[in-house]
Amino acid sequence: MFRLDGKTALVTGASQGIGRACAALLARQGARVVAAARSVDKLEALAAEVAAAGGQALPLQLDLSQPAQVPERIATLPAEWADVEVLVNNAGVTDDGLFARMSLEQWERVITTNLTGAFAVSRELIRGMMRRRAGRIINVSSVVGLMGNPGQANYAASKAGLIGFTKALAREIGSRNVTVNVVAPGYITTAMTEVLPEKSRQELEAVIALRRLGTVDDVAAAVLYLASDEAAYVTGHVLNVSGGMYM
Repeated sequence: MFRLDGKTALVTGASQGIGRACAALLARQGARVVAAARSVDKLEALAAEVAAAGGQALPLQLDLSQPAQVPERIATLPAEWADVEVLVNNAGVTDDGLFARMSLEQWERVITTNLTGAFAVSRELIRGMMRRRAGRIINVSSVVGLMGNPGQANYAASKAGLIGFTKALAREIGSRNVTVNVVAPGYITTAMTEVLPEKSRQELEAVIALRRLGTVDDVAAAVLYLASDEAAYVTGHVLNVSGGMYM
């Protein structure tokens, strides 16, 4: 189950964290993975690890803070990698601050990368999926997009926007056998959360029903399910991966 043999996947934000875990897992399950991000060195390291494990991964330098450049970057894919059937829109940034003090630059940077970036990559690949009548688009949002969070008005707006984008697109292209879904992670163990003071970490865990932070592998597993043939009848869905932090 959950095999992706013969399929090509593109994962944005694949150089670290959730994106890296998604790229590695999809490759282990048989997909050829285009690993896209800004850091070529990290992508090449990932590709080498995937190859050592018997998989296939191709680095693609892609900066979603510059969405107008997406078409030309996608056009550089070799022909044998160009028919992307699984797209994971994972790339994202934060630029937190109280709303009364938030600059237009802070707002636009987060919205552009997190939301417009997903639009730009999806638009570039959607015609091929529709033509082949086969495709999976998985947008990585956040529980912050469902419940809000003080100091993150820009991030919450971008992640809530991804949910609305997903539902509209799912209705628009469902007849072409292309599904569009959301994974909404809660607090996930990353380099950022690892440096939290123990008291802060305990306070976070206290509001999570499972009493632990999630892992990048928890999120990657949800992405794999939505990318697989087993999720063929699931579209427009928001899969909450927060350990019961949000219900």
